[in-house]
Amino acid sequence: MTELALVLVLASAVAHAGWNFIAKRASAGPVFNWLFDSLSVLVCLPLGIAQVLLQPPHLGAIELIFIVGSAVLHLAYFLLLGQGYRKGDLSLVYPLARGLGPMLSTAAAVLLLGERPTPLALCGAALVGVGVFVLAGNPRRFRSSSAGASVLFALLTGVVIAGYTLWDKQAVSDTGLAIPPVLYFYLFTLCRAAMLTPYALSRWPVVRSEWRLHRRHALGIAVLSPLSYILVLYALSVSPVSYVAPAREIGILLGAAMGSRWLAEEAGRRRLAGAAAMVAGVVALAFG
Repeated sequence: MTELALVLVLASAVAHAGWNFIAKRASAGPVFNWLFDSLSVLVCLPLGIAQVLLQPPHLGAIELIFIVGSAVLHLAYFLLLGQGYRKGDLSLVYPLARGLGPMLSTAAAVLLLGERPTPLALCGAALVGVGVFVLAGNPRRFRSSSAGASVLFALLTGVVIAGYTLWDKQAVSDTGLAIPPVLYFYLFTLCRAAMLTPYALSRWPVVRSEWRLHRRHALGIAVLSPLSYILVLYALSVSPVSYVAPAREIGILLGAAMGSRWLAEEAGRRRLAGAAAMVAGVVALAFG
């Protein structure tokens, strides 16, 4: 992994943990998703305009297919993650979802995209995965009646994460379609907001209620979520999926710490061990 990609991924991880903490605090549904998507479109509009002026893009049929496909995948991600947060703890759902996704992404990148990470990088990815699942908690916790639904939604979210990571890699990399990351993010977010608009308009009283209760949460996610993923898209454009996907999960450390400190969720020595494994894994990825 290049130094630039590592810096981008680590900065993204901080922003990602922040917006997931906000999302857990809001614990809202599709209408809330529409609110922060619409705000994201407004927040990122100047960036999108600047990108078009500085680097006029070529958007043909295949590029539009990738943009719409990414919108569908990311919409599924947000809806599944929101359901997981309504059912369970941040410090359980976040590590499971974010841990499964990069493990599947790395395996698929090797099998489908022909990436060949070094043995050291593969060991680093494995350490990140082990650390994630240690952070997620005692396996007996997964079998409790209260955790069952949240675990299911977390695992489904992880599958979707793997899907959009591989999809978006092809969209923004020089060996793929080379769509500028800022423009790509802006267009699939705009498309995602448009998909939710009929649902939101049919529930306008709920929209007003969500705005009254959670407008600060929505604005926070509208700023941090674009920042987080645009940085990842730039990292994917210059580094392999098998390096970027595991490394960005360092944000799980922050997510687990936030859940333990500010949401009164479980903490302990086990999670310190998981954190140490993840840090060691990221170091191995950086030098691998």
